[in-house]
Amino acid sequence: MASAGPLSGGGAARRQLHSAEAVDVASASNFRAFELLHLHLDLRAEFGPPGPGAGSRGLSGTAVLDLRCLESEGAAELRLDSHPCLEVTAAALRREGPGSGEPPAEPVSFYTRPFSHYGQALCVSFPQPCRAAERLQVLLTYRVGEGPGVCWLTPEQTAGKKKPFVYTQGQAVLNRAFFPCFDTPAVKYKYSALIEVPDGFTAVMSASTWEKRGPNKFFFQMCQPIPSYLIALAIGDLVSAEVGPRSRVWAEPCLIDDAKKEYDGVIEEFLATGEKLFGPYVWGRYDLLFMPPSFPFGGMENPCLTFVTPCLLAGDRSLADVIIHEISHSWFGNLVTNANWGEFWLNEGFTMYAQRRISTILFGVDPDDTYNETPYEKGFCFVSYLAHLVGDQDQFDNFLKAYVHEFKFQSILADDFLDFYLEYFPELKKKRVDTIPGFEFDRWLSTPGWPPYLPDLSPGDSLMKPAEELAQLWAAEELDVKAIEAVAISPWKTYQLVYFLDKILQKSPLPPGNVKKLGETYPNISNARNAELRLRWGQIVLKNDHQEDFWKVKEFLQDQGKQKYTLPLYHAMMGGSEVAQTLAKETFASTASQLHSNVVNYVQQIVAPKRS
Repeated sequence: MASAGPLSGGGAARRQLHSAEAVDVASASNFRAFELLHLHLDLRAEFGPPGPGAGSRGLSGTAVLDLRCLESEGAAELRLDSHPCLEVTAAALRREGPGSGEPPAEPVSFYTRPFSHYGQALCVSFPQPCRAAERLQVLLTYRVGEGPGVCWLTPEQTAGKKKPFVYTQGQAVLNRAFFPCFDTPAVKYKYSALIEVPDGFTAVMSASTWEKRGPNKFFFQMCQPIPSYLIALAIGDLVSAEVGPRSRVWAEPCLIDDAKKEYDGVIEEFLATGEKLFGPYVWGRYDLLFMPPSFPFGGMENPCLTFVTPCLLAGDRSLADVIIHEISHSWFGNLVTNANWGEFWLNEGFTMYAQRRISTILFGVDPDDTYNETPYEKGFCFVSYLAHLVGDQDQFDNFLKAYVHEFKFQSILADDFLDFYLEYFPELKKKRVDTIPGFEFDRWLSTPGWPPYLPDLSPGDSLMKPAEELAQLWAAEELDVKAIEAVAISPWKTYQLVYFLDKILQKSPLPPGNVKKLGETYPNISNARNAELRLRWGQIVLKNDHQEDFWKVKEFLQDQGKQKYTLPLYHAMMGGSEVAQTLAKETFASTASQLHSNVVNYVQQIVAPKRS
């Protein structure tokens, strides 16, 4: 068992980070030349028709950046990340002057420079170079309409079908299409915003505090430093309800009662467990915004205001644990952040580990999430391996708390984390655990392929084995009805039912008549409102060409537009019978107007792929 080092990070001098010299190849900015002290956005939202021209939909106003020059030789130019969809019409510079009064802002020249398919550089020229450590303020007047970072929804794409909606999605490099910025997770700063909206609309942002200023203006402040990708805005027909002392749910009026019922009291329990494990929750409040059905993602962990799919409104709290993943980002990703996107596993691997620690404490088992992606799962395996080396769960939990305390509000690389790990556990450093043959830390970080260590998942066998055995019974030519009826699935959790259906899908097509009997035997599955079950039942129906339930596939695709559910069903339809393929084309034709533009493009490639 390794001995734990002291809780550090509270001293006057902070450690020198490897990330201080890290390059971010995804940023066109000169973010090492300036410290960004504060950003203020003053924007007006207009809902009009798409496209250019007067009266079209867009956000317009100003971005004000408070900066301090870090170059010892001074700097003659500020380079920011931007995007062709973002039109800057004026730039001004305010510099420190003699006396206490605020000097006027003087117009300055600017130009753009090509960078990549996802952005460009906005270069602001200074008439005279700024001096080392000089404070300055850059004011940019701009407008953004159609683009990848600002998502405009028609009324048909919302739950209420009455008013349009707009939201921003910053991760990973899309907020440069929302406002000019240092669009790199290496830079953190505080921000404020004043948002003007049309009559009857409400604005919300990922901010610590907000207040309404008059009938149509909302003011926001984020009191903690965050990277650009976590600044988020949504405007629509929104109302809210309290679900805990630190939490609210936001949604369109037609969803708010379901949202309150589903999450009343739940979020506080998750937050309290996270605090015990990883230290104080520093963000003040934790609100959930239930997005319109066309929102193509499961969730986005914007601090103070997580965006989530309405598919989480299952009606029985069966998907409430999905929120644990987003809450875990409050410590891993939002508080301690990867310094560039090549180190994304630091955000997601630790978050998966944190999610499963919270779930284990609350539920007594390990209800694994349904994704299986490298930064998430391989990162989780690496963190699990490091816990295995320590050999004591309490000590490793204490280490995680120390890790968060040490690096809070900073952006780091894997080397920063591993240095701290070996300092915290000096016995492990002495044993050279970072160079154990086959388990070298460099191998974990740099070698593609299967993780060299898999955590012990045997406690889940007792939960999953009955599901596997039951699926085998349903795959038989002659159904053993007595054996099937002997297995009571009513106490099963959602993840056990999901595992059971996954096994059924693997064994499909089943012998004729078995799927019909399956649906009749388990109406809680075949008629479920839980999106995870609806997805899998739809896939089973299509794989077995069980046409009498095809309507359920169409209904599910009409109810939501989440990419994770939508694309697999279209793949299944186009890989099925002629009737299934016709269903795909008819469903897409009737629902395309409800879907996010990216999802429309993906489905188009499935339904009618372009021939090379």
